Amino acid sequence: MRVEAVASMLAPAPAEGVGKEGAAAPRSFGDVLAEKLAEVDALQKRATEMLEGFLAGEVTDVHEVILAAQQAELALQLTVEIRNRVIEAYQEVARMQL
Repeated sequence: MRVEAVASMLAPAPAEGVGKEGAAAPRSFGDVLAEKLAEVDALQKRATEMLEGFLAGEVTDVHEVILAAQQAELALQLTVEIRNRVIEAYQEVARMQL
């Protein structure tokens, strides 16, 4: 039986097309965060539009309205939890003594 180094097992596999022209550049954390916040905002807007449509009588399926509202609520809860974890991590790093 052969034992491999843990680092080699955890290292990411090289992506196809690395170094080739037209390869996608790595995205920054800020770009990913902005994209995900935009998605949460879109879910919130969709839920609001569905509710307004339901109240106006345009949307007749109450299940769709409830589903949109629940998706928006869960996305917002996840966003708040991620924010809380990031703040906790920042505070922990700030408390570290050098």
